[in-house]
Amino acid sequence: MAMFLWVCLAGAIGTGARYLVQIVAARALGAAFPWGTLMVNIAGCFLMSIVSYAGAKAVVSPGMRTTLATGFLGGLTTYSAFNWDTIALTQSAPHALGLVNLAATLFGCLASGAVGLALAHALFG
Repeated sequence: MAMFLWVCLAGAIGTGARYLVQIVAARALGAAFPWGTLMVNIAGCFLMSIVSYAGAKAVVSPGMRTTLATGFLGGLTTYSAFNWDTIALTQSAPHALGLVNLAATLFGCLASGAVGLALAHALFG
């Protein structure tokens, strides 16, 4: 039961962080493109690589890994929002923005995950 509560708390913090990133991104970069969603997905992939690798190397406990990966990162990342944003962008002009969002998210998240894994290797061996 304690693990469940930790995951819920971490999820709430991740969700709050996502909300703040979306507000700041929209103010700084404009609301015509879902910059906040893209940013949290890229950051989430980066952090998931570090947390998962650290868990596999026993640098963090299984409980901490679950709390961070399932809780915080589950609340932070927004694949469902990404999916909806991409569909909405393809249905409005210019239609190519949907493809830009798809490509930026796919390649940004893959690159971010690879960099996170490389950093985790450097930090944790």
